This record gives sequence, C-alpha cells and structure tokens, in this order.
Amino acid sequence: MLVVLRVSPRVAAGQLTWPAWSALRSADEVWALRTDPSWVSALAFGGVALSSWGDRPAAELAERAAGRSVVLLDDGGEAAAGALAEVGPHTVVVGSLDLPGARLVDLVAVMDRLRSPGGCPWDAAQSHHSLLPYLLEETYETVEAIEGGDREHLREELGDLLLQVVFHARVAWEDPSAPWGIDEVADGIVSKLVARHPHVFGSVDATTAEQVEANWEELKRVEKGRSSAMDGVPLAQPALALAAKLMSRAEKAGVAVSVPMPAVPLASSASPEAIGELLLDVVALARAAGVDPEAALREAARGYAGRVRAAEGASP
Repeated sequence: MLVVLRVSPRVAAGQLTWPAWSALRSADEVWALRTDPSWVSALAFGGVALSSWGDRPAAELAERAAGRSVVLLDDGGEAAAGALAEVGPHTVVVGSLDLPGARLVDLVAVMDRLRSPGGCPWDAAQSHHSLLPYLLEETYETVEAIEGGDREHLREELGDLLLQVVFHARVAWEDPSAPWGIDEVADGIVSKLVARHPHVFGSVDATTAEQVEANWEELKRVEKGRSSAMDGVPLAQPALALAAKLMSRAEKAGVAVSVPMPAVPLASSASPEAIGELLLDVVALARAAGVDPEAALREAARGYAGRVRAAEGASP
C-alpha cells in the first residue's frame, strides 16, 4: 500500500497529526523526493527513518508498495505534484495543515527574494520615499473597490495594499543603524490591539461600541501623552478628511468651537447628494477665484485646530 503523506511547507517539520504519525510508524519504508534535513531530524526523533528517492522514476514507488507499506512525503512542491501523477493508486493522509495567515510567510519570502542580490533590480532600488506614491495609489484603489461593492476587486486591492506593508518592512529591515522588519511590525500591532481592548483581554467592562471607542481614545491619549484632542491627527491627509477628523476629535473631547455656516441655506438633515453638490459648488467658486480649494481648506482646518487648542487651554 502506498500512502502519500501531505504536509505543509509552512508548518515546522515533525508537527504532524496523529494519523500521520501512525502511518509513519507502521510503514516499512518512508521516502521523500527531496530530503530536507529538518524533516530527517524530526522523523528520526520519532523513530522514523526518512530516505531520499532521488531521480528514480516515481512509478517504481508503486512497485515497492506491492505487499509492503510505503509512505511518500508530499510537501506541496512541484516535484511532488509531478510524481503523484505517476505513482498510480495511493491513499492520502493529511499530515499538517496551514494555519490562518500561513501564506503571509510566502509573501515575506517572495519579497526577500526580490530585494536580495540576484532578485529584481527595480524592487532593490526602491526606498520608503520612492514607494510613497504607490502606497497612496493602492489605498485609494482599495477605497474605490469598497465603494464599488466589488468583493473580488477588493480582495485583489487588499493584496496590493498588503504588498506595500511588506515592502516597506523589508526596506526598513535593511537599515544599517536601526533595522526592524515585518515581525516587529506585527508584534507592535498585536501589542496595541491587546492593550486597546481591555474589555476583551482584560477586566474592563464595555458592552457598547460607544464605550469601546471612548476607552480606545482615552487609552491612546494616555499612552501617547497627548494633551490636546488635536494631537496625533495627521495634517498631511486630504483636506476634507482632515477637517472632518479635527471636528470629530473636538466633538468627542467636548470642546465647542464655532464654525461659520455656509451662506447657501442647507438643512442639517440634507442628503449626501445635496452636500456633495454644495462642495462641488465651493470647488467651482475657488477655481473661479484662482484659489486652490485643497490648500484653502487645509489652512482653514489648521486655523480650526488652533481655536480648539485655545479653547482647551481656556477650559477650567
């Protein structure tokens, strides 16, 4: 009987299911198309000898399995895929399965290959600054996919966005004075998520989304030593998003700062379409006056942030 033991190349050698170990221990012979030293050591520790099949025709495995128990280790490589088409009838035993996120290991390996000597000259020449336009572009394309409701497009764009994260982490890993890589990036966000969710990982009581958000903002304020609701807002973001974020921060902090309402009558319950048309009119007005609407709104947003800080300082 020929048993093909299917294992994941992303799982440590020797971490196998019980049926897999049972098949290995009861086998008369255990073969691998290519001998991985880690697998040789792991199986030897369990009392199983792993031999290399080498370049011999895979069809001969079926002959060896006649009247005997033979196991072929299948690590998912191209060589194994080709051999399985030749060995004839066999039984498949699942030895190990990928954990969620296992393919991220492959992505890191591909990026390592691209940036290493002998890889891609274009990828090797990039820096954090040269990659910045692509990060912005992929972010906007992801937003477009979400707004368009196309889930297949979203999956693709999330992959492109993930590539940017892995790319930047790889560039940072090559820094000669203070290197860090994708593991440090992942460790940082894991630690942050655990610390910012004490209602999940600790004993804090928060049963509503509003309570969770309030806890998050307070933890972030203490963690980063912020003294103003305006601290930490990235001023480089698009002006409309910047203005909306500043106003949201001020509202959550309970800081009342007046904002002049437009001269055009518009009800507070106006539809998104009406708001959009009003903004479009403002852009047209700015163009007619020779004013950059993005720069003008950004300057107004900075002024608003200054008024909020002043109001915070004046509060008892």
